[in-house]
Amino acid sequence: MSNASSHDFFIGTYTKDGSRGIYATRLDARSGALSSPSLAAETANPNFLASSPRGEFLYALQEVCTPEGKPGGGVSAFTIDPTTRALAPLNSVATGGASVSHLALDATQRMLIAVSYGGGYIVSFALLADGRIGTPSRLIAQKGQLGPNPTRQDRPHPHSVTLSPDQRFALVADLGLDAVFSYRVDAAAATLTPNDPPFARCTPGCGPRHGAFSRDGRFFYVLGEIDGSVTACTYDTASGEVKPFQHITTLPPGFKVADSDRAAEVRVHPNGRFLYASNRGHDSIAVFAVDAATGALTTVELTPCGGKAPRNFALTADGAWLVCAHQDSGTLCSFSVNPATGKLIRVPGVVHVPQAVCVLGLRSM
Repeated sequence: MSNASSHDFFIGTYTKDGSRGIYATRLDARSGALSSPSLAAETANPNFLASSPRGEFLYALQEVCTPEGKPGGGVSAFTIDPTTRALAPLNSVATGGASVSHLALDATQRMLIAVSYGGGYIVSFALLADGRIGTPSRLIAQKGQLGPNPTRQDRPHPHSVTLSPDQRFALVADLGLDAVFSYRVDAAAATLTPNDPPFARCTPGCGPRHGAFSRDGRFFYVLGEIDGSVTACTYDTASGEVKPFQHITTLPPGFKVADSDRAAEVRVHPNGRFLYASNRGHDSIAVFAVDAATGALTTVELTPCGGKAPRNFALTADGAWLVCAHQDSGTLCSFSVNPATGKLIRVPGVVHVPQAVCVLGLRSM
């Protein structure tokens, strides 16, 4: 358990409805209360965030428009002041394609990977020693058999990228193709190569969105956005192969899924014993127990998330607290986490961040 008196978070947003960029807030480790958010960096549509392993740099995706008015993708780098957590811009680089939706940074801090939901591609960037982003590599177009939902699965839609614990493979969840793709990572060259086998099929129509590894790296969990589910998979650390073995709902028994009930984020507790998934529309967080031997999930509880459309959430490094961002209500709230059961207890009160869509926790000060 951490002895920190507080935990720091950055909040990514869409810059509309009064939002101006990336915000910062602090959670009191004694009470779980969140401080009033402050603007950390004024920047356009920083919809997803990641930080470097040592916490000195922050990277943000940006959904921007080209001079022709078409959606475009970009990534930006910032330095993080170690004392104040203030952000200072380093540089911004265009991806060369449509807007991007998710990114991951390798632990050696040499490579950044982004995926484009709308453009159907993956792109990687070399990172320079001073934290700046280098030129993008070639775009890799996703290809494969489409899922059965003609509205949501009309074409490939890579939604997230997750690096394996040993940093040798990148797993890409593709909503349109109902599959998880595996790529070999060459961080020194900042390139990706399709693995063999290149992908694993998930339940038809589940719509893979985000993923998370178990703490021991033996299992990989895939959130299904369309049907509100988690798919548990074995993960071969030597080959990078993923094999699904369980498909479990994130919603109540008999619940009829509508488009607004779209699962959004999945996280594994730092102690490895619990998994959490958020549901938009139903506005809840599902809690699962993780079997240490088999990786299988068992539902523990489904608790109200404290706002509308829980787009993203994060756990503190010590696992004592969970902070949830609600896009439609423009609020953040916090929960204490029972370390024995994984259950959540809501901390009274909310703070306001318009269009909050990403929660990034940093090391305690």
